[in-house]
Amino acid sequence: MTGAAAPRRRGRPARTGAGEGPGARERILKAARTEFAERGYDKTTVRGIAKAADVDPALVHHYFGTKDEVFAAAIEVSFEPAMVIPEILGQGAEGIGERLARFFIGVWENPATRAPLLAILRSALTHEAAAKVLRSFVLRRLLERIAGDLDVPDPKFRAELAASHMIGIAILRYVIQVEPLASADPEEIVAMVAPTLQRYLTEA
Repeated sequence: MTGAAAPRRRGRPARTGAGEGPGARERILKAARTEFAERGYDKTTVRGIAKAADVDPALVHHYFGTKDEVFAAAIEVSFEPAMVIPEILGQGAEGIGERLARFFIGVWENPATRAPLLAILRSALTHEAAAKVLRSFVLRRLLERIAGDLDVPDPKFRAELAASHMIGIAILRYVIQVEPLASADPEEIVAMVAPTLQRYLTEA
């Protein structure tokens, strides 16, 4: 005799297509990055992300919550703060400006991470929700943690100065493509920017 079907776990959607199989979260995140890169923040929807990932929209909500949280996760994949921050801080305060500049420029120079970041930055310039997510991630998840670990006065203000410098470069070089910055060698940019970041983050 066949028993009654086991009840579904609360908050988990039924499987659709590829469903909840191994790698579902990674498929959703990959689809989200593509959707944001191609459509921008405004036109990207949770339903569209779910369709691209071949999952039920409820599964997107289960893993990430709101669209803003998917957006933040897409940024995090590009920056990987859990791995990057120890690497930047690991050698102490000396040279941190160069390490931070090299990391930031390297993320933008990599085609795999540049496309979604371009969409994110463009969206942040015109959409407050996108700007809020970007501010929250860049400052709280990355720069403030770096500055806070350096034991200097006003770490938040210093983090904001560093962020303004690097995001300004990203806008001029990769979004607006102002010359000669747009065509400058990445190493030249790192060499010019590193001392300023060093001063922001370490000098008393």
